[in-house]
Amino acid sequence: MSYALSVALLTPAHSGIAWRGDAVHQSGLLTYSSQYAYDRGTLVRVPLGRREVLGVVWQNTPSVPDTNALVLREIAATFELPHPLTENWLNLVEFAAKYYQRSIGEVALNALPPQLRNLTSEQWARKLRSTVKRRPARPIVNPVTQTLTSEQSGSLEKITSRPGPFLLFGSTGSGKTEVYLQAVHQVLQADPTAQALVMVPEINLTPQLETRFVERFSPIYGAQAVISLHSALTPAQRLSNWLAAHQGATEGGARVILGTRMAVFASMPGLRLIVVDEEHDPSYKSQDGARYSARDLAVYRGRLENAKVILGSATPSIESWRHATTCIGNKSRYQLLEMPSRVGSGNLPTVRLVDMTHQPAKTLFSPQLLDAMRQRIAKGEQCMVLLNRRGYAPILGCSACGWKSGCKNCSAYQVFHKIDRTLRCHHCGFTEKVPRACPECGNLDITPLGRGTEQIEEQLAVLFASILRPDGAPARILRIDADSTRRKGELGRQLSEVHAGEVDLLVGTQMIAKGHDFRKVTLVAAINPDSALFSADFRAPERMFALLMQAAGRAGRDSNKSSASEMWIQTSFPAHPLFKALKQHDFSGFANQELKEREQAGMPPFSFQALIRADAVSQGIAQSYLQDVANAALDLPQAERVTRYPCVPMTVQRVANVERAQMLVESHSRQALQIFLSAWHPILHAVRASPAHRGILRWAIDVDPLLI
Repeated sequence: MSYALSVALLTPAHSGIAWRGDAVHQSGLLTYSSQYAYDRGTLVRVPLGRREVLGVVWQNTPSVPDTNALVLREIAATFELPHPLTENWLNLVEFAAKYYQRSIGEVALNALPPQLRNLTSEQWARKLRSTVKRRPARPIVNPVTQTLTSEQSGSLEKITSRPGPFLLFGSTGSGKTEVYLQAVHQVLQADPTAQALVMVPEINLTPQLETRFVERFSPIYGAQAVISLHSALTPAQRLSNWLAAHQGATEGGARVILGTRMAVFASMPGLRLIVVDEEHDPSYKSQDGARYSARDLAVYRGRLENAKVILGSATPSIESWRHATTCIGNKSRYQLLEMPSRVGSGNLPTVRLVDMTHQPAKTLFSPQLLDAMRQRIAKGEQCMVLLNRRGYAPILGCSACGWKSGCKNCSAYQVFHKIDRTLRCHHCGFTEKVPRACPECGNLDITPLGRGTEQIEEQLAVLFASILRPDGAPARILRIDADSTRRKGELGRQLSEVHAGEVDLLVGTQMIAKGHDFRKVTLVAAINPDSALFSADFRAPERMFALLMQAAGRAGRDSNKSSASEMWIQTSFPAHPLFKALKQHDFSGFANQELKEREQAGMPPFSFQALIRADAVSQGIAQSYLQDVANAALDLPQAERVTRYPCVPMTVQRVANVERAQMLVESHSRQALQIFLSAWHPILHAVRASPAHRGILRWAIDVDPLLI
């Protein structure tokens, strides 16, 4: 008997194309024939056009002979695994594809290691044998014990005894990581087959957290019990670590998987606990391809796997805060665990506001702040300066004719980098040397406009040139941003210098504002944070409050320091309610006010949104396409419950010579929006295929967008 197998493939997004001899399903699955009824979740290689590609068996059914049917092509080879991908993994991918309006094959294949796509079945067999062979025996030792505070113990007890999901709302320095470690240990100890997934928002936080988990669990469960999954790994490392997670504890695989948002799709047959650290961070929302939220998928996966989920943050997202503090019936969606106190006797820093309207024009550092920083350095303490803008200046301009350093490929400015005398576009990557004179009028006086971290570093070097450390050495300044840490291993080296006390003044972007345990930092200064106060993006105040509160949390983490820690904020609007809440470290007050304002305005989480984005050769074609698909959607199911706003250019309208436009759709019913979007797909395809819209390069749906 032969079988018809539905196989998920990485075909063009939402492709409706059928290759010769292949029958395509509406869901994006292609059908092949086989003499064997392979299990769901089996990895296979199949012919696609003139190529052989990797696929995942999604369904198998007995094939009934039909003389009028297409002749199906046969499976070329299979990839032997210790076991197929689990049913829960397949269900997770299916849900993500349906909810985020993508094809199953796109989500499934992008969740697998890229190197798998290039291996033959023979190469895979050798890789599998060598990976299993390398795994050493595991020594069994007693676990490291750590004394917990009463707040940590109370939170851990509730995690153990209740189902969750949990929102661990702990102030910076309250010991949330230790709660994670203890929760993971309890799960692994209770079940020899159990695995735990610990997610972090950014790659630069992974090594620091990995060190703590390796030190805690490798002596107990073996050297390869803790592995990482993130995009900075080499293809071979990523494949090896994915396989270690997939093998599970019973096959000698990994017990603890640390990773960024991609790790939410890791194949883990024994998953019993999911931790999402800094759950508020926007990095958990993908901005390319399938625009999924790893935090939300983690909660859904926990339900599928019957695994407990811990979302941790000192500044939870407004959505998570509402889920934890609003009861539906007698129960809230998340269970709130609070840890307001810092470990030890350290206190949260005192927040000091400097009114920059009382300072001379173009003042970068107020005299009060400079004096406070000098005093800290003289005592051997560290200071941190936050400016979330890299480069020397965001714009280079001509004072004579008004020319500005615009990118020729984008509707954005090129950033001036003084170190290598270049202008760089941070959107398309186009780089060129700084012109000797204005390209428009020839004026030699072209000057930087605005400030970036390079300029802050330069000016601090001048201001603190005569300041000495307690040992008589001159004060040392270090800048950490995406430019200074570009080389492999550079970030780790620089952070090691900070932890060792070799740095007195640390300058950086948001890279230094969260997750790091800087024991010697006692003063944090935020320069020019006002830009988000009056932004058109309704989420901008939430993001800025979280960034400033997280940055403040880097100070005063060592309770042995004699002087109280401080957070200095230079602002032109010291009376703004956001700064008032920040001064009191009152996240709950800020969040509740945000919720009240959003409810009055009908904004998320009290409504549900999606963005339809179109890229085209011209802005007119992009907007015409969006307008036509909107007009064609008037009679779709649930259309009367979905508001379609006028199409507009994106904030950065042109990137790499591609024009971009978007249309916001909104509904007060999540279900109504999903039904509408699903019914809209055929229209989006059909309108794009019309001759009038040949200039459309691509379109995409972004469900629950973070950037509008």
